[in-house]
Amino acid sequence: MSDFQRIAFEFMYWAEGIAAAVSLVFYSKIKDKYWKYFVFYLIFIFVCESIGRWGGLFFEYNKQVFYNYFVIPVQFIFFYWLYAARSFRKMNLFLILSSLYLLSFIPSEFLYSENKVMFSLNYTLGCLILMILVVMEYYKQINDSEILNFDKNRMFYINLGVTLFYIGTLPFWTFLELIKQYREIFNIYFAYFLISGIIMYMLFSISLIWGKQSS
Repeated sequence: MSDFQRIAFEFMYWAEGIAAAVSLVFYSKIKDKYWKYFVFYLIFIFVCESIGRWGGLFFEYNKQVFYNYFVIPVQFIFFYWLYAARSFRKMNLFLILSSLYLLSFIPSEFLYSENKVMFSLNYTLGCLILMILVVMEYYKQINDSEILNFDKNRMFYINLGVTLFYIGTLPFWTFLELIKQYREIFNIYFAYFLISGIIMYMLFSISLIWGKQSS
């Protein structure tokens, strides 16, 4: 990594830590609402990233397997729940989308080896499903009678962060093997991945500080 990428990588990690810390500060205000699970999610992400960084110093594990089979699936399924089950109040939609995503691991077992940084098939499908939910959320917010108070809506900040990071980096991870052959393009997109990650976790923090959604 370049010096800039190393610095951005550090900032992204600490942005995750700050988001987890902010969520703990505001936990008492949302502990009786479903948003408490967002707190658990942010803490989970920071702990997993810490394991990804330093876990190898204390125990032996496969980092790619840890992320591909555990961390990334939890991220997708959590957001499917947050959007489909909570924001749209459609539990069946959440169950269907989660099932489709998990089933995509079956063909991945035959198409990709374990040493891949990320399985492009199920990650691409996971992002495409998330993109549909993101568009639905934008449509819901635009048609909401409280649109003028969008700055009080936690889902506004979360949706924007998810758009920048997950949807914005979808081509990067989908075509990673091809992009890696063009180093300049790879470096630019990898830098975007890091910067958008920092912004996303900043937006997650803001959603807890400014958001006043009553549900």
